[in-house]
Amino acid sequence: MDGERRYLKIFDRFGRVIRLTNERWTHIISHHPVIRNLKEEMKETLRDPEIVRRSVYDPSVLIYYRYFKDVLGGKYIAVVVKVNNIKGFILTSYVTDRVKRGDEVWRKGQKEERKSV
Repeated sequence: MDGERRYLKIFDRFGRVIRLTNERWTHIISHHPVIRNLKEEMKETLRDPEIVRRSVYDPSVLIYYRYFKDVLGGKYIAVVVKVNNIKGFILTSYVTDRVKRGDEVWRKGQKEERKSV
């Protein structure tokens, strides 16, 4: 990862440094081309998500969700991040009409008790 060129660095809702590499950005826009014009929404989703869920496939992967009424008539942006305690990197991002299954680790408006995210 250190040898890859970094495309973007963002601090998430929990103060963790999240990186997006050129390789991952190319993957995202080739598989989910609508995201190409939603980079700011991706950043906002990481900084201020509505829901964060743990992946059912990998406990070290979190999926951040935020609803945007002006994205394709009202959709969620999902940002999938591989994390450890102090940093993470984006695996992919996509537009979806619903929050996928997985353990909820954080929800906007919930009491600020720190779950293990």
